[in-house]
Amino acid sequence: MSVDEIKNLGKEKMEKCLAQLKKDLATVRTGRANPLILDKILVDYYGAPTPLRQMAQVSVSEGTTLVITPFDKSIIKEIEKAIVKAELGIAPNSDGIAVRLAFPPLTEDRRKQLSKDVKAMGESAKVAIRNIRRDMTDDVKKLEKSENMPEDAVKDAQNEVQKLTDKYIGIIDEIVTEKEKEVMTV
Repeated sequence: MSVDEIKNLGKEKMEKCLAQLKKDLATVRTGRANPLILDKILVDYYGAPTPLRQMAQVSVSEGTTLVITPFDKSIIKEIEKAIVKAELGIAPNSDGIAVRLAFPPLTEDRRKQLSKDVKAMGESAKVAIRNIRRDMTDDVKKLEKSENMPEDAVKDAQNEVQKLTDKYIGIIDEIVTEKEKEVMTV
């Protein structure tokens, strides 16, 4: 394995880490209705747990209400049960054709708690990035021993690994700050 391969592999892992953070942050509830909040909900569909968004059309109405229109109207009760079980803090309201989720405005305390949750998600992503950096540095040290790399080449490789780490930690900080603003906006 070469230094470039180590960097490319590390960069790939860091990109996956960023993608996971974005996916996790998308499920954090803000004052607006966001269909992504339903991504983790599984509905019991004829004995098989099925993602809600695969079995229904989800649309946003008036910015604060999600309208879930199932393709099969006979599963509305199952969808309601799954939403209640997911503990979103929102009671489903069904009219026999669609299920509506009205998002009430968040209280100041709830906004502060969500902001803390967002920071915690950002911190765990940073830890993952730092673990990737550690693995990359270990790989460079192994390479140094196996290939008798010169000391300056090792230092250069470690500096490049650190620059890559700093770049991704900066991106995480930006993403978290943006999400916090979104959560705190009334």
